Amino acid sequence: MKLTLNGRQVEARDGETLLDVTRREGLNVPTLCAEDRVDPMGSCRMCLVEVEGQRRLQPSCAWKAEEGQVVETESDRVKKHRQLLLSMYLADHELDDDDLPRERGTGNKLRQHVLDHGTGPKLPAVEAPRLYRDDANPYVHFEPEACVLCNLCVRYCDEVEAVSAITLAGRGAATTIATVEDKGLLDTTCELCGGCIDVCPTGAMTEKASLLSDFRTETAVRSTCNFCGVGCQLNLHVRDDKVVRVTSPEPGTTVNDGNLCVKGRFATEFINHEDRLTTPLIRGADGQLHEATWDEALDAVAKGLNGIRDRHGSDALGFISSSRCTGEENYLVQKLSRAAFGTNNCHQCAAT
Repeated sequence: MKLTLNGRQVEARDGETLLDVTRREGLNVPTLCAEDRVDPMGSCRMCLVEVEGQRRLQPSCAWKAEEGQVVETESDRVKKHRQLLLSMYLADHELDDDDLPRERGTGNKLRQHVLDHGTGPKLPAVEAPRLYRDDANPYVHFEPEACVLCNLCVRYCDEVEAVSAITLAGRGAATTIATVEDKGLLDTTCELCGGCIDVCPTGAMTEKASLLSDFRTETAVRSTCNFCGVGCQLNLHVRDDKVVRVTSPEPGTTVNDGNLCVKGRFATEFINHEDRLTTPLIRGADGQLHEATWDEALDAVAKGLNGIRDRHGSDALGFISSSRCTGEENYLVQKLSRAAFGTNNCHQCAAT
């Protein structure tokens, strides 16, 4: 179908929203509550656009594109709305003045929208008594004062994870993100996947490990999670040659669609643990383990396997691979078992 967008005729596909069309056309329509993995809600009102024939501005995240529509995303009316709305947000959400605001890890979309679109008149501060809760979970930190109640974390928990560990509670300015009876996340149905951190637009939900760190000094390196065989892609954030936290790639770009489990997102302590083996060890004649090179270690393994086959036959050997390995690596293990050592005694832990 065809519609007119900012005076230019563009194409739209059946079922697309106006926000989908504007993004494909490279237009910067601001959002706070929109996320590709959850259903549109239209609660933040940042993405309102002007649609010819409609008395009110309409949320582009939820308004379907139709044949012949005439849409304006940068009209004076839309710009005035955005600036006044941002003034209202700032009356309830004070941005930090220091160089490390409440945007650890995710960035603060509200701050960026203020920089990009400006604000209207300065409004008096709103009394918003959002209570903190005592939460001893080791990973997820919630800062109520940084929350703009976009409801994204709640919707992600419900629609993507199907866990519903958190919800909106309270009324009016006292509304906040809460758990049942204000329990800590460890005492709820929460799986600590960290998806709430991933979708939070202001950093109100963030990793406890990053509270005292400056994310601007980190370098993100794409890698594959090795905790199971799904092959989830993740970004390892490195500072001073150490992995300090993990984030997920943009939704729609990887096999895991930007989602991670608790292990993939938070289980990184082993990387720099003092007990981690980083050098092969070979047991010597004295019965003790001694450091060796990889060539020495592989030679010792080959010698041991060949010795067992020569003494007891090929079926005395068994090869077990791991679901943490890639499909190619699992293939090579069974190839080693069958072709090199002549036994079908090969197994993979995911088959149990």
